[in-house]
Amino acid sequence: MTHMGDVLAGIHSTWEFSSDSVLIRFERGIRTPKLFQVLSERRIPYEALSAVELAPGSKRGTVVLRAVPRQGADPLLEAAAGQLKEGSDPYRLVLPAERETLADYYASELRAVLPEEAAKPAEQYLVAAPSAPQSFKAYDGKASFDGSVVAFRWFWTGASTAKWKAGDQFFPVGELEGIEWRSPEGAGGHLRLRARGAEVLVDADHDPASVVFGLGYGPVYESLPFAASVLEAVRAADPVPAPESVCTAAPTVTRQRSDPADVATRIRHLGELHDAGLLTDEEFTAKKAQLLAEL
Repeated sequence: MTHMGDVLAGIHSTWEFSSDSVLIRFERGIRTPKLFQVLSERRIPYEALSAVELAPGSKRGTVVLRAVPRQGADPLLEAAAGQLKEGSDPYRLVLPAERETLADYYASELRAVLPEEAAKPAEQYLVAAPSAPQSFKAYDGKASFDGSVVAFRWFWTGASTAKWKAGDQFFPVGELEGIEWRSPEGAGGHLRLRARGAEVLVDADHDPASVVFGLGYGPVYESLPFAASVLEAVRAADPVPAPESVCTAAPTVTRQRSDPADVATRIRHLGELHDAGLLTDEEFTAKKAQLLAEL
């Protein structure tokens, strides 16, 4: 490869090359995509790449150097599942057109160090995900991840009756097999956890294993790093055997002690649902007892 410490500075990011990887440092600035600012920097091993492309940029007077990651090498892109907009692709380096000759030199250097198995999917993640803890506010609840457990705590203003009935959810990564992220920049944006052996029977709005996005909720720069962090932890965890016939409409949850004020608020909301005829007497009594047991 190039001499260690070689640097190629572009718009929004700078690539610093070493003997076995490229360190991408993202600028902080009002024009820099927020996802880049959150990522800050990422080290990409050459073994994680499948190809290198150089093409004219979408903006006049620019060229784009793009390192193409191998399938399955980067949990961030695996979680994104092709939904990232071009301008938020962390593997693109946008340069002024007059630097095309220099960019072509680096493209050739990178191609020379691509692994023999470049065309094959990676057997494990080769690029680190954003680290835990991670959290963000969705429309119907707050999602948080401490590195081992994903928690969904519902907002009474947004959560569906089905989610309020199910209560706040806690998912150890060992009980999960994957995650589904649908960008908030499209219709039906949500983040859904897939429990091992679970069958998805309901839409995200009524699935206690999901949080739904909306205008201003679950933005890409918050929810995508979250999804990648969980995905990496799921891949690294020792799987917990799933019970038979699990349904995500009623997942097994692990309770944690709750704030008394929060419990009181949720009991009041349960009373409203009960008064409106959305909960039976038995459901209201059972759920109230369950909430009180969290104290």
